[in-house]
Amino acid sequence: MAVSGNLRKMVTELSSDVQYHLPIGDERVHLNPLIGSHLTVSFTGVINCIECDRKSNKSFSQGYCFPCFRRLAACDSCIVSPEKCHYDAGTCREPDWAQSHCFVDHIVYLANTSGVKVGITRHSQVPTRWMDQGATQAQPIARVQHRQLSGLLETALAKHVKDKTAWQTMLKGNGEAVSLEEKRQELMSLCEGDIQALQDRFGLQALQLLEDEPTVSINYPVVEFPTKVSAHNFDKNPLVEGKLMGIKGQYLLLDTGVLNIRKFGGYHIELETR
Repeated sequence: MAVSGNLRKMVTELSSDVQYHLPIGDERVHLNPLIGSHLTVSFTGVINCIECDRKSNKSFSQGYCFPCFRRLAACDSCIVSPEKCHYDAGTCREPDWAQSHCFVDHIVYLANTSGVKVGITRHSQVPTRWMDQGATQAQPIARVQHRQLSGLLETALAKHVKDKTAWQTMLKGNGEAVSLEEKRQELMSLCEGDIQALQDRFGLQALQLLEDEPTVSINYPVVEFPTKVSAHNFDKNPLVEGKLMGIKGQYLLLDTGVLNIRKFGGYHIELETR
């Protein structure tokens, strides 16, 4: 099989094992049946912005050209740090975009990735966000009315639990299962004052705590995890080859190293399998 085109992040489907499809140009390659096969992925040297499609010498923020990186609200610093939202100051880059992406319900959740962490996502991105992060367990713990509030709640909870994934650790295995419900109860007790302050500020309906939500278990199609994680980088070596040992998060696990597909959005590649 040979396919060429611009990369986009892998599309996932929650199943007994997560099902992965890799968008390459107009094609979607189902990757699960290719586990155990030898892959050759060649970067042709062409990068097209995932927003405007213009050619770019360098990719910013996982696939954007520099003008789009400077212009789009999706690339603003408040996306990474939503508690720093500046919409009310009148300086939002794209107010209409914010209305459809930031001023919608968000889920605050606990996930087991490289250990227990807190995270946030739009309600429409559950469970996609969890699979993209390589979580083996996830549980919603709050539903809030907008992105800034989700960031403020996450910041309060992050005083007591991690809010980042150690990606190298995540790719070395699944780790031990934990009780996310017990962790939720612990955090609710520790952060009771912070949560009350946010509800006083934004209203009870704006921040609803979720109880008795089931923990979602997620299995990934991996036959062998790497014992040492080294990452392929198209910017340093345009040719990536190896046997596909599995897929977790947005990473292909090859016997020669791992490849972060999301990092190279917009890169024009050629994929061959045998």
